[in-house]
Amino acid sequence: MRYDELFLYGVKQLEKAGIAEGKLNARLLLEYVCKTDRNTLLAHPELLVEKEQEKRYVNLIEQRAERIPLQHITGVQEFMGLEFYVNQNVLIPRQDTEILVEEVMPHLHDGMSILDMCTGSGCILISLMQYSNDCAGVGADLSDEALEVAEKNARRILKEKNIHVKSGFKDLKEAKEVKEAVFPVQNEIRFLQGDLFEALDLGEKTAVKFDIIVSNPPYISTDTIKTLEPEVAVYEPLTALDGGQDGLYFYRRIVKDAKKCLVRGGKLFFEIGFDQKEAVSQLLKEAGFIDIETKKDYAGLDRVVFGTFLED
Repeated sequence: MRYDELFLYGVKQLEKAGIAEGKLNARLLLEYVCKTDRNTLLAHPELLVEKEQEKRYVNLIEQRAERIPLQHITGVQEFMGLEFYVNQNVLIPRQDTEILVEEVMPHLHDGMSILDMCTGSGCILISLMQYSNDCAGVGADLSDEALEVAEKNARRILKEKNIHVKSGFKDLKEAKEVKEAVFPVQNEIRFLQGDLFEALDLGEKTAVKFDIIVSNPPYISTDTIKTLEPEVAVYEPLTALDGGQDGLYFYRRIVKDAKKCLVRGGKLFFEIGFDQKEAVSQLLKEAGFIDIETKKDYAGLDRVVFGTFLED
């Protein structure tokens, strides 16, 4: 079958299934199968597609028509100009979250330490490490499966920057038996499993301080999740979506404990839902944060809230 004919077949099937961006998805899947680019459809529509490729494309179109996310089919998603591996164990990186990274960047100086709470695929922390120098990064998540994805992304993306990728505290605990271990470590990114700040427990009274804490926590109210598109409600991990009855459960917990892990003048950055600006800003204010600011996304919706911590 011709390249353009196969594309039109994909468009028809996806539009019939109610996929909002049927044409875009059909083209991207065709390029994925045939290892072509966006110019092929215009420049070489008459290109004959091999039978095996045609068969595979039809199969992937059927999967997408069942509302399986495009990124779960291809296994990748671009974020901040970088290609991240994703699967069903992590939230798919979204363009709105790039706003969060972009707001952190002016405050992130070389040599600083960063904690990414609820790191998921690692897209936020890895992007910050990629576009800075000599920083120390820690990503924490409750899900072991998510941390496996984050570590895989870090090893591939940060390889050329010679940033060491590690998981857990085993080597640090062993080092402490001989000499005092330093944590967090410059030019190292470490992934830790645990329930929020419990992931930072070294098993002893060790003060762990960061210059910046950033988080895109679960913030969708429990009752709202079932109203979302199937791509999200069915195929993305519930633990990365559910923010409790009012969507603020994780904000409350993170704000409460973040002060223990921030240096004086350190900053806490959150991604928020479009209607959570006032509530999250108030949580920061009540916890003693100052200079609280909010930023909007490309659609003009409130997307980021951040504040500065000064010691009580």
